Amino acid sequence: MEHVRKEAKDNPSASANLLSKIFFCWLNPLFRIGYKRKLEEDDMYNVLPEDASDRLGEELQWYWDREVQQAAKDLRPPKLTKALVQCYWKSYLFIGTYIFIEEVIKVIQPVLLGKIIEYFESYDPSNTAAVHEAYSYAAGISLSTVSLAILHHLYFYHVQRAGMKIRVAMCHMIYRKALCLNSKAFAKTTTGQIVNLLNGRLLYPDANTDFIWTLVLYSEVYIFTSEMFLADTAVLTDDRIRTMNEVISGIRVIKMYGWEKPFAALVDEVRRKEISKIMKSSYLRGLNMASFFVAIKIIVFITVLVYVLTGNQLSASKVFMAVSLYGAVRLTITLFFPYAIEKVSESLISIRRIKSFLLLDEIDPQHQWLPVAEKKDCMVKIQDLISGKLYFFLSCICACQSSLLSAILGELSQESGVVKVRGELTYTSQQAWILPGTIRSNILFGKALNPQKYERVLRACALKRDMDLLPGGDLTMVGDRGANLSGGQKARVNLARAVYQDADIYLLDDPLSAVDAEVGKHLFEECICGLLRKKPRILVTHQLQYLKAADEILVLKEGQMVARGTYSELQGSGLDFTSLLSKEEEVQEEERQGTTPTSVAHSLSSMSSLASSKYSLIEGADPLPVEEHRSEGNIGLRMYVKYFKAGANFLVLLVLVLLNALHCRVLMDIFFFHASGLTATSVVFGFLRSLLFFNVLVSSAQTLHNSMFDAILRTPVHFFDVNPIGRILNRFSKDIGYLDSLLPWTFVDFIQVLLQVIGVIAVAAVIIPWILIPVVPLLAVFLFLRCYFLQTSRDIKRLESTTRSPVFSHLSSSLQGLSTIRAFKAQQRFQQMFDDYQDLHSEAWFLFLTTSRWFAVRLDGICSIFVTVTAFGCLYLRDGLEPGAVGLALSYAMTLTGMFQWGVRQSAEIENMMTSVERVVEYAELESEAPWQTDTQPPHDWPKTGSITFDRVNFSYSASEPLVLKNLTVVFTSREKVGIVGRTGAGKSSLISALFRLAEPEGRIMIDGFRTSEIGLHTLRQKMSIIPQDPVLFTGTVRKNLDPFRQHTDEDLWNALQEVQMKAVVEDLPNKLETVLMESGSNFSMGQRQLVCLARAILRKNRILIIDEATANVDPRTDSLIQQTIRDKFHECTVLTIAHRLNTIIDCDRILVLAAGRIQEYDQPYVLLQNPDGLFYQMVQQTGRAEAASLLQTAKQVTTPTFFCDPLSLNRVQPWHTNPRLSLTSLLTSKTSQLGVRRCA
Repeated sequence: MEHVRKEAKDNPSASANLLSKIFFCWLNPLFRIGYKRKLEEDDMYNVLPEDASDRLGEELQWYWDREVQQAAKDLRPPKLTKALVQCYWKSYLFIGTYIFIEEVIKVIQPVLLGKIIEYFESYDPSNTAAVHEAYSYAAGISLSTVSLAILHHLYFYHVQRAGMKIRVAMCHMIYRKALCLNSKAFAKTTTGQIVNLLNGRLLYPDANTDFIWTLVLYSEVYIFTSEMFLADTAVLTDDRIRTMNEVISGIRVIKMYGWEKPFAALVDEVRRKEISKIMKSSYLRGLNMASFFVAIKIIVFITVLVYVLTGNQLSASKVFMAVSLYGAVRLTITLFFPYAIEKVSESLISIRRIKSFLLLDEIDPQHQWLPVAEKKDCMVKIQDLISGKLYFFLSCICACQSSLLSAILGELSQESGVVKVRGELTYTSQQAWILPGTIRSNILFGKALNPQKYERVLRACALKRDMDLLPGGDLTMVGDRGANLSGGQKARVNLARAVYQDADIYLLDDPLSAVDAEVGKHLFEECICGLLRKKPRILVTHQLQYLKAADEILVLKEGQMVARGTYSELQGSGLDFTSLLSKEEEVQEEERQGTTPTSVAHSLSSMSSLASSKYSLIEGADPLPVEEHRSEGNIGLRMYVKYFKAGANFLVLLVLVLLNALHCRVLMDIFFFHASGLTATSVVFGFLRSLLFFNVLVSSAQTLHNSMFDAILRTPVHFFDVNPIGRILNRFSKDIGYLDSLLPWTFVDFIQVLLQVIGVIAVAAVIIPWILIPVVPLLAVFLFLRCYFLQTSRDIKRLESTTRSPVFSHLSSSLQGLSTIRAFKAQQRFQQMFDDYQDLHSEAWFLFLTTSRWFAVRLDGICSIFVTVTAFGCLYLRDGLEPGAVGLALSYAMTLTGMFQWGVRQSAEIENMMTSVERVVEYAELESEAPWQTDTQPPHDWPKTGSITFDRVNFSYSASEPLVLKNLTVVFTSREKVGIVGRTGAGKSSLISALFRLAEPEGRIMIDGFRTSEIGLHTLRQKMSIIPQDPVLFTGTVRKNLDPFRQHTDEDLWNALQEVQMKAVVEDLPNKLETVLMESGSNFSMGQRQLVCLARAILRKNRILIIDEATANVDPRTDSLIQQTIRDKFHECTVLTIAHRLNTIIDCDRILVLAAGRIQEYDQPYVLLQNPDGLFYQMVQQTGRAEAASLLQTAKQVTTPTFFCDPLSLNRVQPWHTNPRLSLTSLLTSKTSQLGVRRCA
């Protein structure tokens, strides 16, 4: 919820005078600044009021809404094209007058040229009237050239600005629609498709609309062919961007599974199909461009031939007038006309795709805006919620309690039944959602800051200590998806956001699952039953120890409510509820009064418990997000070499150079000998050169894309923590889009113009050498202007690229937190943020358009002066001049200047577009993690025993970050089951990251005698199984999510699903194992996704299993089933379990207690529980008296009898951090370690 930028300058174009607007003089101060130093965002001008995103978007939305209503009345599908025409026809009609006048002048100019040559054909020195008339023709040519320059660039400016308005308005509408989509609609679209719609070709119609006015004819074949290729390409691009979005979102899991190769193959397959379509459309474009440059030769040759063969007398005036007329028509017929068709095709495809998106189903608007709403739900009918009551939803994993909350919020489609909601709702999602910005902005979420209330919320949500210890306090920036917060902190910030809203009813979807027992108790007592005690609260939870505090409990099973009542009522009901809660029966009523020793222990340890959270954002934090890198200075020759070498080898490039040279030579020969053979040769060389050029450049785009994707897969996870998804997707969508289509076209166009200029200069040097005298200074002026222009233009183009990233990032973040945004009724605020990001990008885009016009109008102005000097010079030096020489001089002057300025502009455009190559190459050269395979290959059955040794290990996520593990020395012996506990930010997940080498640790980590740093990453990672904290599923079949390498039979897959209680769920799916999961696996609940991850681990059959908070989102019964499955299936494995639920790990062989990245305690559970001062003992006490007693009894049962031979010696466990120099040798020989490795017989 941050401001996009602190301040911006007023736009000087708004107050500029007429001449300044025509010649873009208001940009002169910006060019002076850009020439001296690198431009920054603060140098950009405010967007003009008429170009503002909200204004443009709402205007087009009004026309679209009207069209939808009218279409419903007429019983026809609505047409987005009609809404666009109704909204913008006036501005395009006005723009059309410019191009109409320009085309008329283009026809008049050759006539004036013919009249001047006629004067020289019938030259009479004594005829002063003819001289005056000739001078008037020369003045006409000069005036028409100047008029063309002014009109052409005014037309381009206005048409590109109109295109920018359409893009901004459409993006506004797409984002607005995305905020309203219901769950059914999301089954039909993906994040990738929405990102691609924002990036679609229609949405950069600034180029599309340039040539639409020249579309006088309509080519059905060309349209059909273009649409066929472009429609297919758009679908494939959607698929690629969606896959990229999933890969980036789940990169940590992909790396830990060692699944980079199957995902690389998936993206590569889609990309190859996409490039195949792009290559075919590029060949069509190449043939069209080649025909443009040879068409005039063929047409003139045939025209002259027919004219002479029909018995006419050829004259210089007729030839040059015909050549000039053909030249004027040639641009329209052979270049602009096919280009306009291509752009119309692209626009029609984009319009169809956007229309389909805009017609997707929306959620019921009543749930969005009305304080009193009615909504239907198929599961439960809820009657009056009483103020101040606490309602518990308790269920097994498949009971859809989160779906029930979604139904209350109006997120699910209605079937039958009713839920009445009176009052304002607020909601905390099960998967915490953090918006990029400050911690304060995430908590306030658009509300005004009330310091006293804010302070109370921070304390209640156990965040106060974090804020006090942070250098930036609550203004500390958090990254995309809260990358630099731990899971527990994200959950607390998520809860604090809801609490601060001060709503009437609170829907809390399992907010306690991601925090440890002590913090969970604090949140329940101080926040849910403290700060919110006067409000009705519906709490979905699996934390059974808090049930006694509930005013009413609803028990759900298989989507049905099977019981409802108070704790005592349900205890005696005889339902399954009783067996779930048997261990709570001994809880005393006094515990709720806060008078038990447990409460005392809680107050005594509160300082240390909540103080420990300081490590999560300071010592144990992931890095903060960084600003996007922006290059400076020229695009060096090295970048061009890389670009071309990516597309072809040296031999092919040599052939390309030779073809260009030969084509240039043939062009020069045609000027001298208009022979049919040479004309045919020119055609052949032209086509070959264009096709080869497009082949090389499109191949280059494919190679660079593959290199960038490969580098992204190989770079350490730290990169993804500091770079938002939108920033990375921007390079894979918009920058790669430039490389695929626009840059090859511009490059080929520039090379063809360059060859034409060389040919013209060579011919002119032979026939009329004196015309070359002004060419040298003209070239010098052009090159100086180009250099001056590029200093500023390059920076603006780079700013345009970097200001585009936040638009994609904001869209991606909004889609992730859509249910939260809608529950808080924050759609309008998020829409405004999106408009602010769009306006920031529009500022850069507007400057890019206007600076290009500034450059072009000056080049054309210089050319106009050159044509004027030539025209009047011919008349001044009229004595002794041949009519043919005059015609050649004037036509060459007009051709040469036109080509000169166009060539210089295209070269500048190439330099600007090469910033996209620069950005892609930057990512293609990212720092790489260690190799996937090395020469050190352990035996194929490694690890046999699964023993793990950490020897003085230090670990941080990057060289510039503080250590999160410090001097860690510990041994996990073969087949040992170890529980890893510690408060938020203690370094539990970092220990796993070090084991998987997500960043390179210092010290030694050994697995079965092999040092992990010497083994290839895939060899290491694929030999360990992990069930991650955040269950990640990918779009694709259930089979592909379980077994991407297809290494297992169907029987194996079904058996694995059976083990995790998911077989029945998958059997109920339409296509069973072949059922395609929705984006992020949203067909399944959070708990079900976790079970699929467990099934993956079972299939891998590795000797080492790591479980990272894997049961936080499942109910206790399912948790116990999972634990039993782990005990049965992994009894021969070494198992490391990170858990907040202490009952999950209390029966482990040993418990490792971490704090601030150091080992505090490490021994058998019962031994640790004999130490009242120990951290583990305190954590157990926080679970409540009954739970603590149960945990103690369990620990006692799993401990070997030998532990009771000398209880005094075991009563105290030395904290490990007091002896930092403890070595591996002393560890192995220590008494505690020797006792700890013993197990039950």
